[in-house]
Amino acid sequence: MDGRNRTLEPMSLPAHAYHLADAENWPAIQRDGLLSTAALIARAKLDTQAAAPYASYRDGGRQLPCGALIRDQRPMPPAALARCLDAGLAPQDWYDLVNAKVFFWLDDDRLARHMAACARRPQVVMVIDLARLLARHGRRAYLTPFNVGNARRLPAARGRRSFVPLAAWQATRWRSEAAGGAAPRAASHPPAELAIEHGVPDIMTYLVAARPLAGSPTDR
Repeated sequence: MDGRNRTLEPMSLPAHAYHLADAENWPAIQRDGLLSTAALIARAKLDTQAAAPYASYRDGGRQLPCGALIRDQRPMPPAALARCLDAGLAPQDWYDLVNAKVFFWLDDDRLARHMAACARRPQVVMVIDLARLLARHGRRAYLTPFNVGNARRLPAARGRRSFVPLAAWQATRWRSEAAGGAAPRAASHPPAELAIEHGVPDIMTYLVAARPLAGSPTDR
């Protein structure tokens, strides 16, 4: 990316958000929009037993019967999550929280790291007009202070509070995310991700650009 994701005032959020999609999912995204894992499972009409490999921890990528590819969750295995979850939450609770949302990066560096991690397969970088997206879907939007899809290497403590509703963040920044009376993060702490519950069926309405990325030759 060009490193010039300018700030959008007065929200102190960037002008653009980014979503990295597997190229094999791109035709379906253009047709049906960007849907969460839970929404894709529901659309496939899978019973509980058939849905389990997709809804529980995924140590590898999975392909739904409809053809949609779902990414692995190897950066947050159950044992690692169990050590950093708030009391009362089990790893499956966390997978359920994550599976119910679609995620967008808010800075170029995090996007670049994700691109490097997924470089084996062709990808499409979706550049999204953030102001227009939030004008329509802001009531279902959350901001996170860290990458909630990673629980390795001294992971941040986390729970439902880690998903801060957009309106709450705009009003008090990270106050609602602080745990057990601890001091909240600094108001200047930038959000790591934007998460939208269920998905964005009209995502193409907010698309600024779609940039294809070739996979490594050994996997083509």
